[in-house]
Amino acid sequence: MRLPDGLPADIDLTRPSAARVYDYVLGGAHNFEIDRQLAEQIAAMTPNLAETMRAGRAFLRRGVRTLVGAGIDQFLDIGSGIPTVGNVHEVAQQANPAARIVYVDIDPVAVAHSRSILAGNERTTVLHADLREPDRILAEAEKLGAIDFGRPVAVLLAGVVHFVPDSDDPQRILATLRAATVPGSYLLLSHSTHEDQPREMLDAQRLSARTATEITLRSRAEIAAFFGDFTLLEPGLVHMPLWRPDEPTDPGEHPERLGAFGGVGRHDRGAG
Repeated sequence: MRLPDGLPADIDLTRPSAARVYDYVLGGAHNFEIDRQLAEQIAAMTPNLAETMRAGRAFLRRGVRTLVGAGIDQFLDIGSGIPTVGNVHEVAQQANPAARIVYVDIDPVAVAHSRSILAGNERTTVLHADLREPDRILAEAEKLGAIDFGRPVAVLLAGVVHFVPDSDDPQRILATLRAATVPGSYLLLSHSTHEDQPREMLDAQRLSARTATEITLRSRAEIAAFFGDFTLLEPGLVHMPLWRPDEPTDPGEHPERLGAFGGVGRHDRGAG
């Protein structure tokens, strides 16, 4: 199969990518047949898959708007996927044109497409890196002058930590990222859960084992621990539609069915 121009020649097209599956479900064009097949298989088991992914993107947008309103003008978005319509740079720079965004993803296709989409936007940077190497991410972002860690920054981990198994010590990774920030910084995180989920949702989540990034479902308590000593903003760590909805009716009657918690924590003095 001939790859589109500008993409790495060594991409494995025999295995789906979580970033490209996500892109397909959201209506993007940066995916391959293997990704579409897995997305359709998951969707057949969980008809609300697209709704879940849209809810995750909507939570991220609401969180970014909140952070810009709190004075944050630099964002480190790890596990960013492919920045489609309404992503972090558009939301942040619409409110503050001077906002800087660093996108980080492990998928070479997501990185290649991101660089193409963002060409000409001098306040965005794209890094090809793995969340499991937080020191490298921090060092590269600082070396490039994309993030000034002497000033408050928002670290965004939307729908990515659940791809880190317990064997890779996600608590250590989060502690490293938190420790790199100064007071006044924020951590935004959303994460899939097994709590309050029907059997078919859990079975569909397990299909992620077919990608290079299998999902690890965690409890609310386990997810809350990723914030360390950061202070959770109201309403705390909640099912994503419940986090500061644009309209009171937006969450619907069963927000838990979307299968993920979301929250935003602030680095107050003495936290870490």
